[in-house]
Amino acid sequence: MYRFAIVASEYNSVIMDRLIQGAKRVLKNQKQISVIRVPGSFEIPVTVKRAAISKKYDAIIALGCVVRGETSHFEYISSSVSHALQQVALETGIPVGFGVLTVDTVQQAMDRSGESGNKGSEAALTALAMIDVLRQI
Repeated sequence: MYRFAIVASEYNSVIMDRLIQGAKRVLKNQKQISVIRVPGSFEIPVTVKRAAISKKYDAIIALGCVVRGETSHFEYISSSVSHALQQVALETGIPVGFGVLTVDTVQQAMDRSGESGNKGSEAALTALAMIDVLRQI
């Protein structure tokens, strides 16, 4: 039994609630699940890092949703969040399940946060697997 933090954006709340529920379904038998909400996807990495260095969690699941718009904002946010989350995992050794959707449309986000193919579930499964992988090394 492991301890998890789910760090999730408040932005795009309908999609986020579905991703959180997907992650919680996978983690239902774990020791502890703390959900930490942040304003948007850009704020996820600093919160994940703080959770990782707290030593309170065996893994962290990062959940967000960035929908492409008419400006280059999408590229900056998507790229910086994914790189920063990878860096947190590398620096701390704490697994980070990546469940930040980067989609062209809201419909794509809905498809990736439904019962089937839920990326929150997939991020939780990955985090669980990585705890075991890293403990074997």
